[in-house]
Amino acid sequence: MTIKAVLFDFSGTLFRAEPTESWLRAVLKDADLDLPERELTEAAGDLETVGAMPGSGVAPRLPEGSEELWHRRDESAERHRAMYTAISRQVRLPDPRLHDALYDRHMLPAAWGPYPDAAEVLGTLRERGVAVGVVSNIGWDLRPVFREHGLDPCVGAYVLSYEHGIQKPDARLFATACDALGVAPEDTLMVGDDRRADGGAAALGCAVHFVDHLPTAQRPDGLRPVLDLVG
Repeated sequence: MTIKAVLFDFSGTLFRAEPTESWLRAVLKDADLDLPERELTEAAGDLETVGAMPGSGVAPRLPEGSEELWHRRDESAERHRAMYTAISRQVRLPDPRLHDALYDRHMLPAAWGPYPDAAEVLGTLRERGVAVGVVSNIGWDLRPVFREHGLDPCVGAYVLSYEHGIQKPDARLFATACDALGVAPEDTLMVGDDRRADGGAAALGCAVHFVDHLPTAQRPDGLRPVLDLVG
């Protein structure tokens, strides 16, 4: 097989969300609110426990009656916000408006950092003439994150679930990405961290490669094997 294009997942694959504590600290600072250090640490721990930070990799604790919304959360911006703010609201914070502020914060480029080898891998693929796409289950526009970190020039197409009303593992999302890049699925490699969602590309005929969703410091070179797979 000759790989002509590589599709990447976003969160846990190319980028990692900031730690929950820094997420909360940033929002409190913007709101000009002070919490005693102990209370801040406890609140951050509670937010992490319930999986309030989208993209954290933590399995969420769902509010009662929200299972259907959870399973369709990435089909629209409205559902995504509703789901994650509902999860967040299970944690008591000093001002109820902070839950929406936390959601707003997680959409900022400052809340995300690329994995250490992401720029190298994407840049090398570009030099080799291999097309690159990003296929993400998400409820907001991640393009500014790529622009802020200088990786946007390497990406030929973004296919985001909320813009299409369908989410991985639906093969139509991967087919849309292949069409946008002008490549056949059998000439395409999908790279992601979720075996169910990202593994859906196999049904279309794409090759699939998985990485571990870990903090960036614990995964300095997890993407480099992609270069060997492309050849």
